[in-house]
Amino acid sequence: MTTDSRIPGFYKLPPEGRRAAVAARLGLGPEALAPLDGGALGIARANHMVENVLGVFELPFAVACNLRVNGEDVLVPMVVEEPSVVAAVSNMARLVRQAGGFEAGMSGQVMLGQVQVVGLADVAAGAAALEAALPALTALAAGVHPRLAERGGGIRGMQVRRLRYDEPGEPVEDMLVLHFQLDCVDAMGANMVNTVAEALAPAVAAATGAEVGLRILSNLASERLAWATCRIPPACFEDAGGSACGSAVVEGIASAYRFAWADPWRAATHNKGVMNGIDAVAIATGNDWRAIEAGAHAWAARDGQYRSLTTWKVDSDGNLVGRIELPMQVGTVGGPILTHPAVQLAHRILGQPRAAGLGAILAAVGLAQNLGALRALATEGIQQGHMRMHARTVAALAGATEAELPGVVDALCADRDWSVERARRALAQLRGRP
Repeated sequence: MTTDSRIPGFYKLPPEGRRAAVAARLGLGPEALAPLDGGALGIARANHMVENVLGVFELPFAVACNLRVNGEDVLVPMVVEEPSVVAAVSNMARLVRQAGGFEAGMSGQVMLGQVQVVGLADVAAGAAALEAALPALTALAAGVHPRLAERGGGIRGMQVRRLRYDEPGEPVEDMLVLHFQLDCVDAMGANMVNTVAEALAPAVAAATGAEVGLRILSNLASERLAWATCRIPPACFEDAGGSACGSAVVEGIASAYRFAWADPWRAATHNKGVMNGIDAVAIATGNDWRAIEAGAHAWAARDGQYRSLTTWKVDSDGNLVGRIELPMQVGTVGGPILTHPAVQLAHRILGQPRAAGLGAILAAVGLAQNLGALRALATEGIQQGHMRMHARTVAALAGATEAELPGVVDALCADRDWSVERARRALAQLRGRP
């Protein structure tokens, strides 16, 4: 069934109305969304996932609307506690779809593994011996996951790397690393890579006559890159009343990007905004958001300075052109996908994409999230929209009902006072009490 991700007024609906709208778009019965009632994971399942379990900690499960990637609409599940994240993705996706949506893709599904060799008396001789053993090592690695090869994956290459530890004030140490590539197809692949590394370790030790140190994957998945791009005419940034100059907003966003490219202190906050969106989808889909974060930030510093994960430039026609590229080690099989009902539902909402498709969606979400933050910074400032969303939480803490929330939020924003005490006074006035 084709999904229409454009659901006008979705944010105004109560949760039951949103569920009905999503179920209708996906052709599902209301019972399909039961895993979102709370308690779907349960202590018994949780106890099999990690150690020392006491219970289950819940977070909001939301859906971002309006996203169009490679010409297809997609509803995007997001698990996040921070206000304005889901709204920013939905709003920017609606803006970008006016210009055709996002184009996105993946470079491949290759993960990297490393086997470290230490204590070599003659590093050059050890490297030569390891180079000579590469054909045998490749054959050995290829036999570790035979079913992976049947699915189109498997070993894609091996290299010998010489490294030197030369931290100032410390003794110099030379080492070798056997670096290998494994196409993991639809799995994230950490366990697959680590299993291959362990299988290679004895043969590496025998070939070099030295001690093997670490045998583990790298989370800098530099051969598993996701990318997304969009091209937005300045007219898309002009509000209905015409008070916003689209070309000025475009230049403001491009200027904010240049700041992030030039300054690592700004880049850290810039990229945190990117990851707000990516992490939320990764959590919803049961993926290792910490691995994605590690790879993303390492990639941002690949030229020796920490820089922006996105680029925003103005083309010769005055359009804003955005692009993101980062390592994206996600899977659509294994892990919590097998055990967590809400994670299974998240994949169903997305249309059961393969890993490459999921990675592309994550990249588009990260670009949309970044666009929302930069547009806010370039116009009214980041606080106005963010604090309005925060005001809903404050109003709820003060005891406002769903019907009373808009009035209390308006009062808080008008006074620029987002305290619970101010919310209580606004609520009392709304209810006609002095």
